Amino acid sequence: MKSGILIFLIAYLLGSIPFGYLLVRVTQGTDIRKQGSGNIGATNVFRKSRWAGILTLLLDGGKGYLAVSIAGWMGADPAWKAIAALGAILGHVFTVWLQFKGGKGVATGAGSYLAVCPAAVVTTLALFSAVVLITRYISLASVLATAAFPLWALLYGEPIAVVLWGVAGCIVIIVKHHENIRRLLRGTENRFALGNRQKQAARGGIDANQQGTA
Repeated sequence: MKSGILIFLIAYLLGSIPFGYLLVRVTQGTDIRKQGSGNIGATNVFRKSRWAGILTLLLDGGKGYLAVSIAGWMGADPAWKAIAALGAILGHVFTVWLQFKGGKGVATGAGSYLAVCPAAVVTTLALFSAVVLITRYISLASVLATAAFPLWALLYGEPIAVVLWGVAGCIVIIVKHHENIRRLLRGTENRFALGNRQKQAARGGIDANQQGTA
């Protein structure tokens, strides 16, 4: 039991490292929480700086993967690895370093579960990519892929405990997208684009309050 608590605590603390916030603060001297959507995740950071956004994506995913890997090194079984994944997601979403106001957990969740059930994550990422390519809604892709992940895990034969803890982590991520879901239902959610931000703004394609999902 004590080792289980330690596994969860380590995962939470690793997950709570706010890489997006730190990268923008150190490199540009600004607070990403006061820009765009106010989210510290990769999508919002990407709109501020492409390289910082990509690095945020990799680091947020990496900390989740590391959290679960450490659990494995400590002798955790698949169920406890899934609990470590949940801990990393909760750390990212409710980071202790930013008054428990963090990101939405998509990248961290992907990295975490990649270390638990890689086949399910690869399939989930394929679905995510397809939805983004078709709709250009990252939020929609995030929600649909997240909702599908437990099903993929079940189909790939993961233990039921892994699936159930995976459901818990996915619920956290989807709930954090509640504002995006409302905008999608109203038809006011903005689509993601790689083009110049100023050009998009000139076309009326960006509302700063609607950016960010990862």
